Amino acid sequence: MSRILRGASQFVLRCPSEPAIPIARASALVLARGHATQRSPGTNRNPTRKQITVASDDGRVRWGELSAREKAARTTQQTFNFVTVLVGLVMTGGVITFLYLEVFSPEGKTNQFNRAVDRIKKDRRCTELLGDSKKIKAYGEPTWNKWARSRPIASSIRKDRTGTDHLLMHFNVEGPLNSGVVNLHMTRRPDQSEFEYKYLFLDVK
Repeated sequence: MSRILRGASQFVLRCPSEPAIPIARASALVLARGHATQRSPGTNRNPTRKQITVASDDGRVRWGELSAREKAARTTQQTFNFVTVLVGLVMTGGVITFLYLEVFSPEGKTNQFNRAVDRIKKDRRCTELLGDSKKIKAYGEPTWNKWARSRPIASSIRKDRTGTDHLLMHFNVEGPLNSGVVNLHMTRRPDQSEFEYKYLFLDVK
C-alpha cells in the first residue's frame, strides 16, 4: 500500500516497491503525458479535400476515394483526352500520307511535274521557242501570290472502269523568248507500277 509522508516543504508519495516521487513532479509528468496524447498524429484530422470535377481533376485522388459523381467526372475527362489524342494521331497520319503521295513518292504529282519540266528544258524544239533552258521557269495557276513557286499546279488523278489510273496536269512555262502552257496526260494500268506518258505537249502563242 502507498503511504503519504509529510515532509518539511512538500508531500511525498511513496510505494513500498518504488522510490519516493515528489507530488509536484508526479503532477508535471501526468500533465506532460496528457499533452503528448493530445499532440499524437492519430488524432489530427486531414482537411476536407475539394470536390473533383472535369476541369479540376489532376489524378492525385485514388479511384476508390471518389464519389459516384467524381468518378463520372474523371471518366468524362479521360474519355475526352483519349479522343483528342486519337484525333491528333489520325490527322498526323493523314498529313504524312498526303506528303508521301504528293511529294516524296516517285509517282507523286510533284515528281511527275519536275520530270515534265526537265523534258521541256532538254527538248531542242522547246528551247528554240522559249529560250535558254537555264532561264526557263515553270509554275502553276496564276494567283494573287506574286511568287511563281507558290502557285498551285492544276492536276488530277482518276481511275476508269478498267482500273487504269489517269494523271492529268497542266502548268505554265516562261522563258526569255516566249511563254506557253504545258499539258500532260499519263496512264498507269493495274499491272504497272509506274505511270507512262500518253501525251506531253507545249502550246506557245
